[in-house]
Amino acid sequence: MVLRLTVALDVPLRERNTLLLAAGYAPAYRERDLDDEEMSAIRVALDTILTNHEPYPAVVVDRRWNVVTGNRGMALLMDGIAPELLAPRPNVFRLALHPAGLAARLVNLHEVRELFLDRLLRQVRITGDAELRSLHEEVSRYPVPGGPERPVTRRSPIEVPLRIRAPGGELALFSTMATFGAPADVTLSELAIELFYPLDEATGRALSALAG
Repeated sequence: MVLRLTVALDVPLRERNTLLLAAGYAPAYRERDLDDEEMSAIRVALDTILTNHEPYPAVVVDRRWNVVTGNRGMALLMDGIAPELLAPRPNVFRLALHPAGLAARLVNLHEVRELFLDRLLRQVRITGDAELRSLHEEVSRYPVPGGPERPVTRRSPIEVPLRIRAPGGELALFSTMATFGAPADVTLSELAIELFYPLDEATGRALSALAG
């Protein structure tokens, strides 16, 4: 009955295990390390997706938005980021919002910051995760570099793209998120792949040139 309820309510696998333990049962879902032999097919799939997406950036993150791996296109987003934000493991929210991270190069930082903080807060409320709550409190306190944001003219179906200052001019990117279907492993269920795409032809050409 516990499993039936968690399936009907679409409870994440980690929380399903927690509820089973609270009810006096053993966990139903294993939590393998991504380096385990049983996960070899998953690693191949991730490598295939990331490599085939080049020259566009792509990154794999865990449930707390820590970077698991990325492709060579991510060099565009990681360029100039302070070394302390890259160790021991980069976190997407710190990379994007810290003044020594991507924030200094974001043309529409205020928009991106509002979107990211809202997204993280919703996840905190849904999961009750203490580490995510601590992360939200941390990144919310980051100072916002730069002056007043210039007005944004809506010319695309993407409300808040990433608009990045680059040596060759402004780059505009949007992203999609992909997850694994029907996961039966906690680690696998919590992985997400973020794929970035150019929002205009100029950005596409610039990404191809940078890759070259």
